[in-house]
Amino acid sequence: MQRLALFDLDNTLINLDEAFQMWAAEFIDEHGLGHEAIDWLIALDQAGYPHREVFFGKVRERFALTGTVEELWGRYRRRMPYLVRCRPEVMDGLARLHASGWKVAIVTNGTVDNQLGKIQRTGLAAAVDAYALSGAEGIRKPDVGLFEIAARRCGMSLADGGWMVGDHPVKDIGGGRAAGLRTVWIDRGTRPVQEHEADHVVTDVIQAMEILHSER
Repeated sequence: MQRLALFDLDNTLINLDEAFQMWAAEFIDEHGLGHEAIDWLIALDQAGYPHREVFFGKVRERFALTGTVEELWGRYRRRMPYLVRCRPEVMDGLARLHASGWKVAIVTNGTVDNQLGKIQRTGLAAAVDAYALSGAEGIRKPDVGLFEIAARRCGMSLADGGWMVGDHPVKDIGGGRAAGLRTVWIDRGTRPVQEHEADHVVTDVIQAMEILHSER
């Protein structure tokens, strides 16, 4: 099997939940909301509203905000790249994979400004060989096409196999398996128990990288 490693971005290579909590604290200060609003925002985020147009529609209604949903969402997208971080040990892990002959790419859903901003500001743009963003390509995981684009940009083909690492059992694991890849699911304990067919289950991306290093 060729040494191709595809990684999800949010809550895989970077800690989006940590950044979201920072954003929520800033948001309630900006709008003069009570401290209990943080808990409500976090609960809404974890309740299954990842699409931010839906999320900010509910936020606007809850707090009777005057800004439009698009204005609220736009400010969020511009701010988040400045709040996310990639741990030094994750960057070191990517460098080790490269040194071992792996080609590495990011496959992520999301708008171009938000996701590309995160990739660039964290330094990940220089740490990977390629990336495929749903907002730029017009297709979303688990569509196999997004995985194909990432592999092709690494000079490889999905027909020769590889790995997908991510925290979503459908978009990352289901999509990766449909693309003919072996998979590592990062179970962060924040999702309801779901059936999956991942080859390995870990709790951190560093553990996933160690599994890749053990492959010969």
